[in-house]
Amino acid sequence: MGTVYVFFADGFEEIEAFTSVDVMRRAGLNVEMVTVTPDEIVTGAHDVPVLCDKNVVNCDFFDAELVLLPGGMPGASTLEKCGELRNLVLRFAQEQKPIAAICAAPMVLGKLGLLKGKKATCYPGFEQYLEGAECTGAPVERDGNIITGKGPGAAMEFALAVVELLQGKEKVQELKEAMCVTDL
Repeated sequence: MGTVYVFFADGFEEIEAFTSVDVMRRAGLNVEMVTVTPDEIVTGAHDVPVLCDKNVVNCDFFDAELVLLPGGMPGASTLEKCGELRNLVLRFAQEQKPIAAICAAPMVLGKLGLLKGKKATCYPGFEQYLEGAECTGAPVERDGNIITGKGPGAAMEFALAVVELLQGKEKVQELKEAMCVTDL
């Protein structure tokens, strides 16, 4: 099994990033936290600092199984401006490998034209960046290899959707029971 790469920039949404990393690691996935900024310590939208595992410029992503983009501002805008990340996301799309983005981050996919004709969701007000997508407003959407999430309140459902894509419904049920998740 490969590695899931979660991308961080100053202003990331903590709940979305940490819930995703935590749930995927509980599922036994190999998860790496990657900064797209020169500093390895990245500070979230609510002033929570995190030390990332790697810097995007030092990764070759040969073992990448899924890429995940948390939202938050200006974090999502910084992700969108990172050439290495855009190239990786485009490569994943071309190879039909899984891509996940939540909150403001689906705009990265939308601006690359990857959501055309697909069902997607995002933080209210960011629909304008989801070029050609059918914006549903649902907490989580999965259309083919792309999973999108609406915002912080959908973080658990989003993380579990990623685990389901990679490991199946049985693993999700196991995690829900272990974490006392009853309403998803």
